[in-house]
Amino acid sequence: MMISFIIIALCAGGAMAIQAAINTQLAHSMVEQPVVAALISFFTGTLALLAICFWKADLAIAWQHIPKQPWWRMMGGPLGAMVVFTTIFLAPKIGITNMLFFIIVGQLIAATIIDHFGLLGMTARPVEIWQLVGLIIIACGLAVFFFGKKLFNF
Repeated sequence: MMISFIIIALCAGGAMAIQAAINTQLAHSMVEQPVVAALISFFTGTLALLAICFWKADLAIAWQHIPKQPWWRMMGGPLGAMVVFTTIFLAPKIGITNMLFFIIVGQLIAATIIDHFGLLGMTARPVEIWQLVGLIIIACGLAVFFFGKKLFNF
């Protein structure tokens, strides 16, 4: 794996934590309405992507291919909106660290299933024992992170 891809992924993870904090503050200023904050977040993100598309993509040609897509390929936007709303909703209730830990666990479980079976048009990448061991180590780490004080009572 190229180091630049790892750095990009780490930056995306950092951006997700920053985004949750920013959007939580936006929700507070919108009279405690996380759904409004999610809408504003998506709207400003859409404007940014539109500007990038005008600069880097042939939007007119790509737009013509939308009607040819199966319905499930259009679900990324609603799923993304749900994730943004969920982070805005949960961050003030359980904290950004706790929220992201559980989001990451959900991502790893779903990604492992998608990769193993090649779902949603992805290339099948069968799960190996070391990946399962890694997931178990992550689960143990989460248990220590969340329950360590009670488990070890230092």
